[in-house]
Amino acid sequence: MSTPYPTAPLVPFEVISPFGARSDPYYWLRDDDRSDTHVLQYLQAENSFCDAALAPLAGPKEKLYRELIGRLAPEDASVPYRHLGYWYYTRYAKGHEYPVYVRHRDQPDAPEELLLDAELEACGGDFYEVGGLAVSPDGKLLVYPEDRLGRRQYTLRIKEIASGRLLPDTIQNVEADIAWASDNRTFLYVAKDPDTLLGCRLMSHRVGTDGHQDTLLYKEADPGFYMQVERSKSGRFIYLVLTSTIASEVHYARSDDPLLSFMVAIPRTEDHEYHLDDMDECFVLMTNEGADNFRIISAPIEQIADRSVWQEAIEHHTDTFIEEFELFKGFLVIAERHGGLSRLRVHDWQSRQSFLIASDEPTYTMTIGINEDHDSIWLRYGYASPATPRTTYDYNLLTGERVFKKREAVEGGFDSAHYQTELLMVDSRDGTPIPVSVLYRRDTPLDGTAPLHLYAYGAYGLSQDPGFQSTVFSLVDRGFVYAIAHVRGGQEWGRRWYEQGRLLNKRNTFNDFVDVTQFLVSARYADAARVCATGGSAGGLLIGVIANQAPQLYCALVAQVPFVDILTTMLDDSIPLTTNEYEEWGEPGADAATYAYLASYSPYDNVQKQAYPALYVATGLHDSQVQYWEPAKWVARLRCLKTNDRPLLLRTNMDAGHGGTSGRFKQYRDIAEEMVFLLDQVGLVGDLTIKDGSL
Repeated sequence: MSTPYPTAPLVPFEVISPFGARSDPYYWLRDDDRSDTHVLQYLQAENSFCDAALAPLAGPKEKLYRELIGRLAPEDASVPYRHLGYWYYTRYAKGHEYPVYVRHRDQPDAPEELLLDAELEACGGDFYEVGGLAVSPDGKLLVYPEDRLGRRQYTLRIKEIASGRLLPDTIQNVEADIAWASDNRTFLYVAKDPDTLLGCRLMSHRVGTDGHQDTLLYKEADPGFYMQVERSKSGRFIYLVLTSTIASEVHYARSDDPLLSFMVAIPRTEDHEYHLDDMDECFVLMTNEGADNFRIISAPIEQIADRSVWQEAIEHHTDTFIEEFELFKGFLVIAERHGGLSRLRVHDWQSRQSFLIASDEPTYTMTIGINEDHDSIWLRYGYASPATPRTTYDYNLLTGERVFKKREAVEGGFDSAHYQTELLMVDSRDGTPIPVSVLYRRDTPLDGTAPLHLYAYGAYGLSQDPGFQSTVFSLVDRGFVYAIAHVRGGQEWGRRWYEQGRLLNKRNTFNDFVDVTQFLVSARYADAARVCATGGSAGGLLIGVIANQAPQLYCALVAQVPFVDILTTMLDDSIPLTTNEYEEWGEPGADAATYAYLASYSPYDNVQKQAYPALYVATGLHDSQVQYWEPAKWVARLRCLKTNDRPLLLRTNMDAGHGGTSGRFKQYRDIAEEMVFLLDQVGLVGDLTIKDGSL
């Protein structure tokens, strides 16, 4: 590589804590305002170095990009869902980056009505995202949150649907969720703290008034809680939902109450998580009280906090984790996990019998879809596997009839029959079986010669479902084995799976990943010299740890918006979202054992003089979840200490945040760059002809 890599100056700085001070000579790269000339010049220098390093791959990268977008249908539309007399859906026009949001009345030959043209709204900007649409109960007004920076600081706008007129009301720095009151003139939203970006105030806005005069309905005092507001499926209530990592509290108000007087359903207590919705004169409650994997009960609305009147609907099972539920007329649908996989259970309120919706594949995912119609007997659900594109079904809860609605179109000659999926169980070093979802072409030899691409996340109790990703076939069709390691820290195997992968058990997440890697090599799924891995955000933390812990196992690593400076961040409660993270990672400023534990694995603090795999690191300048300076500092320290000449690249998206580039097609340019990097490292970039998926 002829272009000299950027060198970040060393500027002495000490990070002070009650349990010691640490030297951080790259701390100067932190710029909360994103305006410091020296910082921006350094990030641009890294981008220029990345451009130069990848310049020889420009042709293959462009071919790969065309291949990736070539799997997308030129025009597409979502399956319409019914709500309050309308059918709502989105559609993409040919070549457009952003969708058009539309609807039509539930009447024969009803004309299409335009809600929002996101392509038009995004015109002239580098980033655009609509957080969601909220239509007033009478169907006349639309509130939509938009983000033009990628920092998840939304601006609310209000539109008259019939005329298309944009009202002057504008509300800035809010969360994306909105709940309408029944008067069709009032809606509730969550305002963010301008510094921490935490949603902390529930506000009420009257259409046509100045947003500065909005009414404060509730302010959350505990910075460890997230806040969201939602309208119940029945429309009778508005819920204020407060959640931390291990506790929750729901406040409710009648949506037709002019005063919007909120009551607490069940006061928060440590380790009690619950979620509720209304059915007739009862609340249906999903609770982990006395049930680590949750159970579902019902109780009269006014007595929901009285445990003596709770009626159990779905009892607790130690081997089955309840994730969520959906209420229907006479039925309850539960999304649950068993054996590491998701599935859907239907419960009949009258007979009190339940049954599962079946799947025929060994590794798959089922999800509850959009079900807004409170009185419907039809369940909308989604099904996918690593080899089966996302498929939408409607299921009749009375008769069991299943109606196919749509399968995600995959162009370019894709055929599911050409691929094999497996669900493996791999023993971690402490004897715990780790589920691993595997995908490969049927003509790929499993003789120890195939390159491997391994992915994991492993945090916050977020399970990584083995769903369909069209992008991975650009690797799989070139002989890769693709695998997802369902490491501890998610909830694939229930609540204990999460508890074993957080706080002072966090090292299990990293060890599981390393042990899965070694198994896949020893079982001849992979060539030991061509093992690649990818992770993002908290999964990027995992990538950072294994780069220090077991660099010899990996040929190339991709770290997307990686959380790699965990100790410094968790010591600083001025950084957005830090206080919400204490129950996930610990509070190192208050506990010596936590401080020592985080220091023992923090990727930035544990970079050492050794050979490292090839590394591609991606971040966004406006990231509000993992600040850009974490990966920037990490790369700077790696450059200083690594002892080999394997590529080390930092790509900073100067126009986006945590979610990366916006737009239907633009995002694939980032993916193409990451993939061509991996293909080059395993020796497959060569003559990169476009793959059509055929055998």
